[in-house]
Amino acid sequence: MINLLPPQYKEGLKQEENWKIILLLGILFLVFLFCLALILLSVKIYISNKIESQKVLFQQEEGFKVLEEQGLEEKIKINNQTLLKLDSFYRSGRDLTSLIKEISEILPLEIYLTDISFRPCSADKKCKFQVSLFGFSLSREALFEFKENLLAQENFESVFLPLSSWVEPRDINFSLTFKIK
Repeated sequence: MINLLPPQYKEGLKQEENWKIILLLGILFLVFLFCLALILLSVKIYISNKIESQKVLFQQEEGFKVLEEQGLEEKIKINNQTLLKLDSFYRSGRDLTSLIKEISEILPLEIYLTDISFRPCSADKKCKFQVSLFGFSLSREALFEFKENLLAQENFESVFLPLSSWVEPRDINFSLTFKIK
């Protein structure tokens, strides 16, 4: 096709075509910048959400550590109290093995002990321990002999044997309590 247009008109058409290309490239560049801005905004939102969730997880973990530390502190306090009680128990009185040996020496052959319980006396200043003995006696006479042997000891006082222990003449399950000075 032969172009018979004057050169000025041709130049105007060429400039118009160049402006259209520049306008189109400018619009494409602005669309690109807008899309890039949207992508960067979404990345920022995603990263800030991740940071917030990590902060929440960190705070929860710190909370668990605090609770765990409080639990450990509570256990340590309980164990310290127990150790203080044991220390005061051992400092306050006699050697329990010598006490058991002393009881076994005065125990008649016909009596068997099944349980021994020691408790510190808190109300009575003269008393160090209250001892409870549980056992089995073959006869009433052996039980009476054991009670008399306990009463004869200087360190033992307030020997109490319930009346129910005296009912049976043979094969007696008994409980006996006394205090140690």
